Amino acid sequence: QVQLVESGGGLVQAGGSLRLACAASGSIWSIDAMGWYRQAPGNQRELVARISSGGGSTKYADSVKGRFTISRDNAKNTVYLQMNFLKSEDTAVYYCNAHCWDYDYWGQGTQVTVSS
Repeated sequence: QVQLVESGGGLVQAGGSLRLACAASGSIWSIDAMGWYRQAPGNQRELVARISSGGGSTKYADSVKGRFTISRDNAKNTVYLQMNFLKSEDTAVYYCNAHCWDYDYWGQGTQVTVSS
């Protein structure tokens, strides 16, 4: 069992920055990779960024490459998403995900709103 708690969402103007954090607890030894997904109203949930358990491999959606950075602090069991140069199209609910072999765990989601 893994529990995920997101924080750091909020309202920011276009061009600004936010840093999301996801704290994992429970059976964290079972986590293969963690990532951030987002879902805007009327849209499908999409992968934003993913990082391997050791932090050595990352993947980003094309829409956020060069603007977002995912990182991991294993000592704190926390994954971060640094979001810079935010655009209105980044407005969505952001969900933390942990992949554990054959199961996915999800956080409750945190709202990110970027004003024009």
